[in-house]
Amino acid sequence: MRALVVSDIHGNLHALEAVLKVARSCSGPGFDELWNLGDVVGYGARPNEVIDTLRSTPASRVIHVRGNHDRVCCGLSSSQGFNPVAAQAANWTRQHLRPENLDWLRALPMGPVPAGDGVLCVHGSPLHEDQYIASMRDAWIPLQRMPVDIAFFGHTHLQGAFSCRAEFWSEDPPAYVHGSGSQVQHFTLPLPVGARYLINPGGVGQPRDGDWRAAFAIYDQTERQVTFFRTPYDVQAAQAAIREARLPERLAARLTTGR
Repeated sequence: MRALVVSDIHGNLHALEAVLKVARSCSGPGFDELWNLGDVVGYGARPNEVIDTLRSTPASRVIHVRGNHDRVCCGLSSSQGFNPVAAQAANWTRQHLRPENLDWLRALPMGPVPAGDGVLCVHGSPLHEDQYIASMRDAWIPLQRMPVDIAFFGHTHLQGAFSCRAEFWSEDPPAYVHGSGSQVQHFTLPLPVGARYLINPGGVGQPRDGDWRAAFAIYDQTERQVTFFRTPYDVQAAQAAIREARLPERLAARLTTGR
């Protein structure tokens, strides 16, 4: 079984389309399942189209987990605590989502959601859906307390993994070849039995690790490995859509830098 793992699409249809194209054509046999770790909407200007695309993507099994922006954009919680740009984007998204897509967002389950074979799907952390895991300090307690050996998470928009095995602790960012930022790249991380892993596929629609390319991962259960991917996409078109929607300019500008 091979699962396409995506997170933090944030209404960026152009990035999602590029991810699906690469996942289907450039990752060996493609994927059987689709695991979405949340924040489908918010920030980007194509929330309805992103939801429509996810709902129509063929897969033998689909797992969805709600994110904090999904929760706010569909009205399940307020935007209190969001910065002004995020709050403005959430309010715009709520006003522009079709009724059936608002209902779909409201029905998304809160993580953790079991994915089978000792694997969980969460948005922020196996311990709390809104917890950020951006460093080994953040990962230390979840790695010890989570009830499984592997958990996929998003929320930070930072691609990579944290692991522990006995007294050994490791932070494992993908080691991409330097200077190939305009190409599709991938990096495979083995997941040996006996270790515990927190794995972030990265942000599809708004990376924040200095690499503007859309991020995702393929989890191969049979081979027990995860392959991280980065793919270029039409950033200018995504920016044009944000500006056409009169969303804050910051949301368009940051797509160029991946920050």
